[in-house]
Amino acid sequence: MISAPMPSAWERARRRVDPEDPVISWAASLGITALAFFLRIIDLSTPQKFEFDETYYAKDAWSLAHFGYVKQYVGDADEKILEGTTTGIWKDDPSLIVHPEVGKWLIALGEKAFGMDPFGWRIAAVVAGSLMVLVMIRLAKRLTGSTLLGCVAGLLLAFDGLAFVLSRMALLDIFMALFMLMAVTSIVIDRDWYRDRLAHLQPEPITDSASWGPIRGLLFRPWLVASGVCWGLAVGTKWTALFPMAAFGVLVWLWSASARRSFGVRHFRLRSALVDGVPAFASIVVLAGIVYTATWTGWLLHADEYESSYSSTQYTRFSGSGHCEDESFVDDNPNNDRWPTQTQKDATGLGEVVQSLRSLVNYHQDVYTFHSHYLSCSEHSYASSPAGWLLINKPVSVAVELDIEPGEQGCTAASDSTCLRQVVLSGTPVIWWVGIGALLYSLAMWIGARDWRFGFISVGALSTWLPWLRYDDRPIFYFYAIAVLPFTVLALTMVIGKLIGPSRGVSRRRTIGVVISGVFLVMALLNFALFWPVFTFDLLTRSEWVDRIWFSRWI
Repeated sequence: MISAPMPSAWERARRRVDPEDPVISWAASLGITALAFFLRIIDLSTPQKFEFDETYYAKDAWSLAHFGYVKQYVGDADEKILEGTTTGIWKDDPSLIVHPEVGKWLIALGEKAFGMDPFGWRIAAVVAGSLMVLVMIRLAKRLTGSTLLGCVAGLLLAFDGLAFVLSRMALLDIFMALFMLMAVTSIVIDRDWYRDRLAHLQPEPITDSASWGPIRGLLFRPWLVASGVCWGLAVGTKWTALFPMAAFGVLVWLWSASARRSFGVRHFRLRSALVDGVPAFASIVVLAGIVYTATWTGWLLHADEYESSYSSTQYTRFSGSGHCEDESFVDDNPNNDRWPTQTQKDATGLGEVVQSLRSLVNYHQDVYTFHSHYLSCSEHSYASSPAGWLLINKPVSVAVELDIEPGEQGCTAASDSTCLRQVVLSGTPVIWWVGIGALLYSLAMWIGARDWRFGFISVGALSTWLPWLRYDDRPIFYFYAIAVLPFTVLALTMVIGKLIGPSRGVSRRRTIGVVISGVFLVMALLNFALFWPVFTFDLLTRSEWVDRIWFSRWI
């Protein structure tokens, strides 16, 4: 006879009534979130210029908000916008945008509310970066059962330089990272929901070897639906969210199979693949696809603009500075027969919907060609190998003002030197470098101790980092590692939890763990403070700048 499934010590601890006051827990969470928001919004309009790829996304967002689709713009559009005008800079033809539209729609909300200026196009990123801190706190609390450790995770994320600077820029990566973090948090909540529901539906252990366990009552999993929506928004911001979505989809199945096994189900993996995996696929992948398609509504409503532009001219949209000369690419489809004929464009009703969707598929093929072909023969001075991202191998300078003479703007440099201002996209080194050890520890604990929490962290880190290794032949940038950061922070938090232990009593081991953890947190905070000037475009003398640019590769 099979005995009743015995939960682990961790599960038993989590199922006890939480002794922590939820009001205090949420107050602490919101307090740290407010701190993160305050730090990020300070002097948000500085620098008064487009930083790095803001030059694309800020204008794309404005065009989406005012025309419903992205239009091309004149060559001196940046100068005119910074002078305060948004008229006379837009052309009639649509622009090929090489990333989906969700992040740009969010940037557009800020521009609508505050205007087409640096504050307007950056405020949405501030909100997204601050919300990441809140979600991180609640996720870490759920994983550890401790509000204190949840707050530690939130502070680490709040004081990481990469998350901080991306939260002050109109780039897409911070939005993708937020939606991804929300998606994986929903999956963790679903794990608890599923096991609780399974226990409710199957209060006694299963003794029949032919039994599949409960099925009805587990087909609809609300937190997987929430995750699917978030994954759709994440992929609708950048396609790179597809990799972790696939990895965590498999993890959902494995967690479900493990739960059925604990209740006595035989052949649990195969049976779970059918009764859990298929509904989960619909909740995550199919729903994400629907949400993703819906995020292109603006494009679909203006599909005729793209059809008219791209079916009437030879396909040479990628020609221009930096383009590698490859006629087979430029003339890939000289007759543009993938785009609709005039008869097809005149379709109405359902035919028009089908044709617009077909044109959207063609458009995606063009965008994929851009990423897979055009970028493979491009170069960039700040491109870096993903193999070294966790080491911060090549931070990205996104804004710089050089040769500020002594006496100008408060420059206190010696007469034979100058001052400068710079914004550098770089993580806080202490967090990232110690985080490497924490990630390796997580992998060891997953394999050795079979702790699902460390498995969750390992799958997240690997699925957001390893896929980039196959794209080392094109310019890719360190700040793409923002997707790895949440799992690095969780790994650090879990290690701190192991160091201080679960006991509230005083012991030599616990004292040592508290001291080590405290020293690390203080070092992380001081490291963030040291780099603050190069995160915020503050004035530095040349020698002060050198004190913060630790390696020649960082220049």
